[in-house]
Amino acid sequence: MYRPVGSPPELTYSSGNTVHYLSTGASTNGLFGLYRWEIGPEPSGPGPHFHRSISESFFILSGTMRIYDGTRWLDAVPGDYVHVPPGGIHGFRNESGEPASMLLHFAPGAPREGYFEGLPNLGAMSDAERAAFFVEHDSFWVS
Repeated sequence: MYRPVGSPPELTYSSGNTVHYLSTGASTNGLFGLYRWEIGPEPSGPGPHFHRSISESFFILSGTMRIYDGTRWLDAVPGDYVHVPPGGIHGFRNESGEPASMLLHFAPGAPREGYFEGLPNLGAMSDAERAAFFVEHDSFWVS
């Protein structure tokens, strides 16, 4: 699989944040998924949550991302890496006022594309539909 630099993102959110599908679970026979997120300067990102069946890792490419490691929010900078095992509470946000980018790695390669693509529709969902969406996509929120 080859993806040249300059390939357009698969998703662009209304915030301007983009997601590049570098390797989907389908393209790796379920071994992993790898995505490049480019996040604008406006604050955005999910609060603390966990996944029961997948690990998630973050590698910061540019800017500063706040990563929650289950105990505290860390300011992660280019070259920093954070791994979260299945069940590990985590979150990430760009609160720097500057653009940032990072790689997100999921293992095994659960089909995260449906989750990413469904996020813009959360506001139109009923509470029951939203709860079912999160369960379907192995995302459990912690207050």
